[in-house]
Amino acid sequence: MARWDPGAEERLKRAALELFLERGYDNVTVTHIAERAGLTRRSYFRYFPDKREVLFGGSERLPPALAEAVLAADPDAAPLAAVLDALARVGAELVELVEGAAERRAVIDATPELQERERTKTAAITAAIRDALRRRQVDADRAELVAQLATVAFQNAFRHWIEAEGRASFGSCLDTVTDELRAALAGTGEGRPRSA
Repeated sequence: MARWDPGAEERLKRAALELFLERGYDNVTVTHIAERAGLTRRSYFRYFPDKREVLFGGSERLPPALAEAVLAADPDAAPLAAVLDALARVGAELVELVEGAAERRAVIDATPELQERERTKTAAITAAIRDALRRRQVDADRAELVAQLATVAFQNAFRHWIEAEGRASFGSCLDTVTDELRAALAGTGEGRPRSA
């Protein structure tokens, strides 16, 4: 077997997801994943530092991509508008790369350890957006608030996109979430009567 086997990383991701769904995350080892992928345990660690990262591989590229997109947004755009534009662009590219999103989501939702890892990754996204806004000369408090709101919108849009099972684009899911967020902030919509 070649030292760097072409397609090994994708085979490991696919094998891990299959095994996690079949047996549950806690009942799968790195050895199981490597064997299912036709590789050695040692090969596994060339691609991923631990068992959790097989589900999050590549996610470290998302925060810098979002920051770059925020910085590239129209310089005259309001902070939230600039970030939403960045989320739409990066999100559309992201969903083209994601395989097995619904299955991955199910494994994460069922595993507290993975939920904690996802929170860490989410915090990195928020920090990247906040820091990019600060570089756009947005004051610290507003940058933090916009980054937090944007991260929540991004997460919800991604979840809507998964649930749509290909019937909706990421952009339309983000638009829906953004409209819901604006309605919630304005105090309109269900749950609260509109003021006369």
